[in-house]
Amino acid sequence: MNNKDSALFRRRKNGYFERIEGVPEPVSVSVMRRIGFSEADVMGIAWHGRFPVFFEEASAELGRKCGLSYKEFYDTNLRAPIVQLHIDYYRSIWLDEKFTVTASLVWNDGARLNTEYSVIKNDGTISATGYTVQMFTDGSTGEVLIASPELLERCRKKWKAGELK
Repeated sequence: MNNKDSALFRRRKNGYFERIEGVPEPVSVSVMRRIGFSEADVMGIAWHGRFPVFFEEASAELGRKCGLSYKEFYDTNLRAPIVQLHIDYYRSIWLDEKFTVTASLVWNDGARLNTEYSVIKNDGTISATGYTVQMFTDGSTGEVLIASPELLERCRKKWKAGELK
């Protein structure tokens, strides 16, 4: 790993969100992918606008693991719209190249979901990192929830018990 890659790794390793002492480590899920023809631009490089979709695919798997899937949101009349999205791009991914997207849910005490992402090329180099912040809203009124919904509290209980590793 060269100096530039080392600096990028440190940035990603430290994460975008502050870690709270005494709470469980982030819960993570990784999804393997390959750049398809429709995801590449005319130069054969993954189009930058596809990265939120890559994040979303990993986030959906993470939600299933944590009991925070879209179906569970729907069934409990909750929504969790993204209110912040940030991406740092480092290395291009080429047409037909394999890569892994990891989504990590970072503990916080609010009624929100803080998720960090990394996109790692098959050779181990970082292609991109980023994060999303989602706020919970009432599915009927659209009102932002100030208190954590029961669905999130159930997730936190499992998380604290070590059931989400």
